[in-house]
Amino acid sequence: MQKKRSNAFHKITLAILFFSSFVACEFPVKEMNSTQSIEQKVDSLLALMTLEEKIGQMSQVRHFSDITKNSEIASKFIGSVIHTDGPAPGKGAKGWQEKFIALQKQALSTRLGIPLLIGVDAVHGQNTFDGATIFPHNIGMGATHNEQLVEKAAAITALEAQATGFNWVFSPCVAIPYNEKWGRVYEAFSESTELTEKLTKASVKGHQGNLSEPTTVMATAKHFIGDGATDYGKEGGNTTLGPQEISERLLPPYKTAVAQGIGAIMASFNTLSGKAMHAHKALITDTLKKAMQFDGIVVSDWKGYSRFGKTDVVNAGVDMLMTVDGDLDLFQSEMKTAVDSGVVSIERINDAVKRVLRQKFRLGLFTNPFPDVSLIATIGGEEHRKIARQAVSESMVLLKNNTVLPLSNEIPTIVVVGEHANNTGLQSGGWTLRWQGVQENYKGGTTLLKGIQNAAKGTVIYDEKATEKYSNADVAIVVVGETPYAEFFGDIGDGSGTYQLTLSQKHQEYIDTYKKLGVKVVTVLVSGRPLVVTDQIKQSDAFVAAWLPGSEGDGLADVLFGTADFTGKLPHSWPKSVEDFSGKYGPNFWDTSIKPLYPLGYGLTLKHKKND
Repeated sequence: MQKKRSNAFHKITLAILFFSSFVACEFPVKEMNSTQSIEQKVDSLLALMTLEEKIGQMSQVRHFSDITKNSEIASKFIGSVIHTDGPAPGKGAKGWQEKFIALQKQALSTRLGIPLLIGVDAVHGQNTFDGATIFPHNIGMGATHNEQLVEKAAAITALEAQATGFNWVFSPCVAIPYNEKWGRVYEAFSESTELTEKLTKASVKGHQGNLSEPTTVMATAKHFIGDGATDYGKEGGNTTLGPQEISERLLPPYKTAVAQGIGAIMASFNTLSGKAMHAHKALITDTLKKAMQFDGIVVSDWKGYSRFGKTDVVNAGVDMLMTVDGDLDLFQSEMKTAVDSGVVSIERINDAVKRVLRQKFRLGLFTNPFPDVSLIATIGGEEHRKIARQAVSESMVLLKNNTVLPLSNEIPTIVVVGEHANNTGLQSGGWTLRWQGVQENYKGGTTLLKGIQNAAKGTVIYDEKATEKYSNADVAIVVVGETPYAEFFGDIGDGSGTYQLTLSQKHQEYIDTYKKLGVKVVTVLVSGRPLVVTDQIKQSDAFVAAWLPGSEGDGLADVLFGTADFTGKLPHSWPKSVEDFSGKYGPNFWDTSIKPLYPLGYGLTLKHKKND
């Protein structure tokens, strides 16, 4: 009798769902079935979907180029929209929200009214929006060793992402970098698996919080798996680590993320022993989905469908495809043919779509699909910047101090040297406003120079190019480092010569100039990775690894002048010479055969007045 009642109830539910497709978008599917569990809602909705609608839910497009007009969101049943490097969605945060609301309304106008996931690469704050709070990149957050701070930063990122119209972020990166030649070292927390686990848990918790709340977003652990451990640090290269090393060193942060309820995991560009990770069924389906019981979305990386085997990618277990730059129509037409011909089973399609729908229900999008306009006022707010400033000060690692630090704010004359000192774009690195970052100031940011000026009571002179005019200065703060880069553009050793393991000749000369003038030199290194600066450390009276601190330059001044102590500790082993990188990997926690200049976890405090 109970079974008959259950069957009858299921039929009634389907009838209600079917009816709801003809109701205006203000009455989405979830409200018609508020007493059902999420799994029941997913199954009921899936039962109503055509193959075309299912394939549409697996499709992810850019809002400005992969669809020619908004109505294609509905006609192609698109499941997700992303914002990447390119035209802004609109003018100001309100314009961004309005754009995504218009796209969301298109999705809700379809027969079944399934809302969109709207994603963005917000990897150190809502870094695509000019005026947002920009945190230190993950390498700097790793240097803080502060789980509570990482959680707060992630929560602020989620809030500012929602305020600009997003409900999904492609963060955190939980790679374990093995070689500083890799152009994405700064996206990861540390070479230490243990530290990465702790900060991954904090990041996921901060981003997702109570997932259905309008101030949180779905997080994404990336890139599964082996992206930071490729031979010679090549982006998208081959990872030759054995199964035991992968299990012990690379998988634990993903296990932590899954245990924390992360909504998505992104497949990696690299190959594993020659097999493309996007098409690696043993790891994606058997390990991640089955053994680790991950029930969220496996999303491809850029053009993952056409680049890594097409139907092989779907059969391996990738659920949502970044169908960008011409992949959309290709994917949708080929996938329908593949299912009709049996190359891809309908069960595989159903699994993918269920995972997408499950996360949309968990996010509460069927009930509340639109961003909250009242959140706009929080973007770049004082409290957010206060937390970011704390993150900057706690991320600074003091590598050397020969009595010069802390500086007195009563010092008569300080000269600040280098273009990185007066440029928030340079101090923030890649993935800041643009994919490859910017080399100019952006809204709301405080330069390192301005932070020093705010702290000092004496005269602060800015000598951008180290002109030798200021031999009477009491101390020179020389700010040197890398220019912004992202992904493979930042790889070292690809023959382009753009980036190197040492400072540029120009920046070495900045330090040389003031050393020869007899001025005390405090060197501040702005970089996305440890660099070979052994000689420059010897030349300097104090040396600070500042990483890529983001928008709050006051945080550097806080530690230079002793308002806060240096508490940062190295998240990576620090190389002593270029020869350290003659093999597959650089000096790291896993390879004791290469002795680093400074080990993982090294970092002085202001109590260390002198060291050599």
